[in-house]
Amino acid sequence: MNPNTITVGDVREVLDLYADASVDCIVTSPPYVGLRDYGHPDQLGAEQSVDDWVKNLRLVAQGLQRVLTPSGSLWLNVGDSYSAHPREGAARKSLLLGPQRLALALADENWLVRNVLVWAKPNPMPSSVTDRLSTTYETVLLLVRSPTYYFDLDAIRIAPVDKRMRAHRKTTVGYPPVSAVPVGGGVDRNLGLDVMKRRGLSAHPLGKSPGDVWTIPTAGYKGAHFATYPLALPERAILAGCPERVCTTCGSAWRRAQERVGNRLLRTGALQAGCSCPGSPWRPGIVLDPFMGSGTTALAAQKHRRNWLGIELNPDYAEQARSRIAQHNNITE
Repeated sequence: MNPNTITVGDVREVLDLYADASVDCIVTSPPYVGLRDYGHPDQLGAEQSVDDWVKNLRLVAQGLQRVLTPSGSLWLNVGDSYSAHPREGAARKSLLLGPQRLALALADENWLVRNVLVWAKPNPMPSSVTDRLSTTYETVLLLVRSPTYYFDLDAIRIAPVDKRMRAHRKTTVGYPPVSAVPVGGGVDRNLGLDVMKRRGLSAHPLGKSPGDVWTIPTAGYKGAHFATYPLALPERAILAGCPERVCTTCGSAWRRAQERVGNRLLRTGALQAGCSCPGSPWRPGIVLDPFMGSGTTALAAQKHRRNWLGIELNPDYAEQARSRIAQHNNITE
């Protein structure tokens, strides 16, 4: 499959064209259950019940599991909706609990649910409902295939505000520093935090972890597609979950060289091969969005020097995404 292209078709069929373990990271937002009509007879999200929606996404996830590298991750933005009739899978007016049902179903498919992230919206859509609270967040599921996987926390750390920490941070290090450090599993005993406290430091030299609540404003889009997530959301997922370079011989991620930042050695230097393959051949990391929509994931991937692949059922949306990406490329060239 040629990189940086959108394939029009049903994701359940198009994924068959992809080779096994051919993408490094998947960042996407599938149609939510019973929420919107995307104008296509084969669309997901128009199922009669939340269980049918979960069943269809479970089938899609089986294909995603095959094309994702063993060290890859799936970032799945899913929202919820309310039941209008018990046949939808919950009592009338009750939340359908689609994200929770989907997470449990994917766990049964041998996905490891590493995080249930909250995308908190400081500028949510106004609501006229008076017998419940307004919904101001969506869910992002972080799922992986293996206990050991690629994850670069340093690339998405939030810059420290403590004056003592600023003195320890190298001003020459760009943000975000991309350090391809594969991690996963193990028990977090806060040993690093204890060491920093003994040194009189209040945070990591590169900043604190963003945690599992991401406060990101929604973003407007002038095109006809009405369900776009903001660029900052896939950006953060891509920086953390997709290596900038991957060895074409063994598939290992490149990583940043170690440099001293304050009293610590951190991976903030130049990118270097993470293996000893002759000639160090490499390719950019590849991000897949199987529900491409308006192309926001592709824009985020390009911004951070990753290749991307997209699948979109609706040909009109696919054309909008191509135009949006082309326009962005003309502006930035």
